[in-house]
Amino acid sequence: MTTTLFRNLRLWDGKADALAEGLEVLVEDGRIKEVADRPIGSAAARLVECGGRTLMPGLIDAHVHAYGVDADLGRLDRLPRSLQALRAAERLKQSLQRGFTTLRDAGGADWGLAIAVETGLIAAPRLFYPGRALSPTGGHGDMRPNVFLEQFCGCCAPTQAIAVIADGVDEVRKAVRGELKRGAHAIKIMASGGVASPSDPIYALQYSDEEIACAVWEASAWRSYVLAHAYTPESIHRAVRLGVHSIEHANLIDAPTAAFMAEKGAFAVPTLVTYEALEDEGDSLGLPPESMRKLAEVKGAGLGSLEILSRAGVRMGFGTDLLAEMHRRQSDEFTIRRQVLPAADVLRSATSINAALLGKEGELGVIAPGALADLILVEGDPLADIGVLTGQGERIPFVMKGGEALIDRLNR
Repeated sequence: MTTTLFRNLRLWDGKADALAEGLEVLVEDGRIKEVADRPIGSAAARLVECGGRTLMPGLIDAHVHAYGVDADLGRLDRLPRSLQALRAAERLKQSLQRGFTTLRDAGGADWGLAIAVETGLIAAPRLFYPGRALSPTGGHGDMRPNVFLEQFCGCCAPTQAIAVIADGVDEVRKAVRGELKRGAHAIKIMASGGVASPSDPIYALQYSDEEIACAVWEASAWRSYVLAHAYTPESIHRAVRLGVHSIEHANLIDAPTAAFMAEKGAFAVPTLVTYEALEDEGDSLGLPPESMRKLAEVKGAGLGSLEILSRAGVRMGFGTDLLAEMHRRQSDEFTIRRQVLPAADVLRSATSINAALLGKEGELGVIAPGALADLILVEGDPLADIGVLTGQGERIPFVMKGGEALIDRLNR
């Protein structure tokens, strides 16, 4: 590992409300060695002259679908897995260019893709993944045409790119154990209806108390946790009551449910950019008409849900949930949230709060001694203009992961 010294920078550490001036940062052996308000001497260090740019932690997106390469998820299983993997690798590389150094997949990514990232076969963000999401028959992960329902059991059904069908406590237990055996860092379940699935209404409750409790127990036995797709207050409340750690989307949440989440210490991961993208492009990209109709039920409540969650003190992570070509909009989530939240809150959601969600508090999402050296340099001040983070990384000329500069356009 090389030693790197960052000089002449403005620093945002992942937690503060303002930028800091007059600091230098030393990286050694993949971690941040020192943050000092005086010149740091290191004869062996490569000097990165930052030119007044903002040095900040690498961004974290806690809700992506690496294999979500088609807007119609029912078509994914018609694609060869090898082709899906190649497209997934490209999506990961594009996220890195936008300054994302860590991603949490929310259903679909597997241990093979994770190994490719860990071994450097592809230049990509760190990848946390739950394997396939668990769905009951007819739930948000069941993309089968109705004609297939009696031809295949859940374990053999041709809907395995993003989710696996598991009904009843025994099937849920086996499915959870299988995903954990394959390296899943967490378990994803479907707790309410969703937009992309063809048949389940948004209000539908998915999985019984016993099934959810089983998933939570099995995950906690591995010192892991459960994240749940859920929109409505009822689905969110029961998931949190049963021990779910992270609620995905939460568009239709109300104030009492948000207060309950805060009391229990559960996280929320809103994903507002995907609804704008689906409204603009979903029809042309093949999203089924049923899904376009359901989209209207949740999109309008998105910004209000941020205000409700914020007032209750719920820790909000940053997620995007974009499919197909819409993935290019990943960083637009920043400007959408900025409409109702302070810039510092939005930035914390994509750094230190997401790190806490992942169980990596103090190791990811911050610039502090001992933290992993996942760092980006940004043209401009994202606290004054969060839009500098949007686009395809044009204003992010330097991206470091684990002390290694994976993108460096500073000398061009």
